Amino acid sequence: MTMHVLVTTPYLKPGGEVDKLLSDAGFDTVFTTPAQREATGTPLADLVRDADGIVAGTDAFPAGVIEAATRLKVFGRCGVGYDNIDLDAATRGGVAVTYTPGANRRSVAEHVLALMLNCARLIPQNIASIQAGRWEQRSGRELDGAVLGLIGLGSIGKTVARLGLALGMRVVAHDPYPDEDFLSETGVEGRTFDEVLAEADFLSLHLFLDDSTRHLIDASALRKVKHGAFLINTARGEVVDEDALADALENGALAGAALDVLTEEPLPLDSRLRRLDNVLVTAHIGAATEQARSRSSLMAAQQVIDALQGRVPGNLVNPGSRR
Repeated sequence: MTMHVLVTTPYLKPGGEVDKLLSDAGFDTVFTTPAQREATGTPLADLVRDADGIVAGTDAFPAGVIEAATRLKVFGRCGVGYDNIDLDAATRGGVAVTYTPGANRRSVAEHVLALMLNCARLIPQNIASIQAGRWEQRSGRELDGAVLGLIGLGSIGKTVARLGLALGMRVVAHDPYPDEDFLSETGVEGRTFDEVLAEADFLSLHLFLDDSTRHLIDASALRKVKHGAFLINTARGEVVDEDALADALENGALAGAALDVLTEEPLPLDSRLRRLDNVLVTAHIGAATEQARSRSSLMAAQQVIDALQGRVPGNLVNPGSRR
């Protein structure tokens, strides 16, 4: 019997390289996007019923959807995070969950650099001023000599650190499991969490989302951040308490923030963050480069193929789950 793979990653299309990889391996593919499901009124739970594997994007897969997928054996999550998949439900159902760490490392790191430069040189504000008919030359600041503080020093954090060092920044970092060889090799300075908050001119977050990191950057943490610093979040939206962040931006404790991830995406029209001119928001595009998307989606598809053909897939999150 032919196996079916459901592809929910919106940027993947029929006839593309992922479709070809899966088809060449002998699988039927079905592509779906949130816009298509909304237009047709088709719930995701209906589409997963015939799926043996899923190449997943950022769609939420709660327990009810996973339980409806009675044939499902594997998720191949395109991306470094997998918090949109109910891992407990998947494990109970014998569904393997994989992800693609490292595939988007360079793209996200370069986006962090772009956000830092935009913050430092007030580029969005300058563009808005010109579009409004004004000609203002507000002073920004150089990154050379500034302190880049990293919370989380995994593969993306390390790449950001190297970019910061190349620009002449001093880099301090906190990670619960520090890579001492990396620190020694690069000169990145290991610090406690509170020390990074206090020292950083640019504070960049590189964390997974779990119970220990949800709202890690809350009102208490923000009070410890160096006055006039910029906060940059390309990790997960819920790592930051957005109400507390808005307070810190409104009262001038922070010079600004650049957010590529949010608690609710798209950003609600009534969000306080929309009203602040010292907030730069991008639409979760850190990994949205042709190169990163190709690497990530092909890796996820291959992991689905491996699992469905009886091999142990790479980057398996829940090794006790396999049926």
